[in-house]
Amino acid sequence: MTAIDFRGVYPAMCTPFHGDEERSIDYETLQEDAQRLEAAGVDGLVPVGSTGESATMTHDEHIDVVEAVIDAVDDVPVIAGTGSNNTREALSLSRRAAQAGADGLLLISPYYNKPEQQGLIDHYTTIADEVDCPQIVYNVPSRTGRNIEADTAVELASHENIAAFKAASGDMGQISEIVERTRDEEFAVLSGDDGMTLPMLSVGAHGCISVAANVEPERTCAMVGAALAEDYERARAIHHELGPLFRALFVETNPIPVKEAMRIRGYGPAHVRSPLTRLSEEHLDHLRDVLATLETEDLEDEYAEAER
Repeated sequence: MTAIDFRGVYPAMCTPFHGDEERSIDYETLQEDAQRLEAAGVDGLVPVGSTGESATMTHDEHIDVVEAVIDAVDDVPVIAGTGSNNTREALSLSRRAAQAGADGLLLISPYYNKPEQQGLIDHYTTIADEVDCPQIVYNVPSRTGRNIEADTAVELASHENIAAFKAASGDMGQISEIVERTRDEEFAVLSGDDGMTLPMLSVGAHGCISVAANVEPERTCAMVGAALAEDYERARAIHHELGPLFRALFVETNPIPVKEAMRIRGYGPAHVRSPLTRLSEEHLDHLRDVLATLETEDLEDEYAEAER
């Protein structure tokens, strides 16, 4: 198994779709997007997670997207989303993604069936025992209906193939405890909530799997890089600069707003697969304003740099 340094920024990639009735995958735009993000300085890419609408894809489409992203980039790891609420299905997807060349796996905790903590341990351990690839345990109770408790996360951290924990619970006390109790392990804690990334880094997290980085990769990398270098004054300034975007990208279910932001920026279409819908008009104007403000700030920064 090749180890991955999970420090830094890993965009949770969107999957672009054509405007046809089937919403077929736009592989050309997908690969252009992967190359844009790599050129912006991100530390890795995460296709076919929640942001990538994996729930609406066939298994073959899932692997095709992973392979397309791997083929598009030169020098960043690709972490494939392979989670499911069916352990056998997650294991099959994980094997296929690893065979396709994925450098690591992101596994959302089983949703809907709400296993007990021992069931979560068994689920993740089964996959980690069978697939020799760095794996990220993903805790997002708002989507799954079940929290991965700190004791469970710490126990899973001892497995040689379980390399990281993506935290999107919003519970800083629990997140801080997991960081504290895994400091002596080769184990990374990653933010799965853009608004919580800087607070998490301040207590020892290692990076983020970010939605906002699809739209503002350079700023997100600058914020995380500053925090990891313990330059919290600069990190805070960028965090507050990005704050309106963090909020705007979650006014409706992810990835609805970020796909609209990508369309506005010219990075790809905003089409989503049913049952998701396009961003409502009441939120669209605000999103445009937020993006325009960030572009204005970019111009002001360039002018200030030229003056110096």
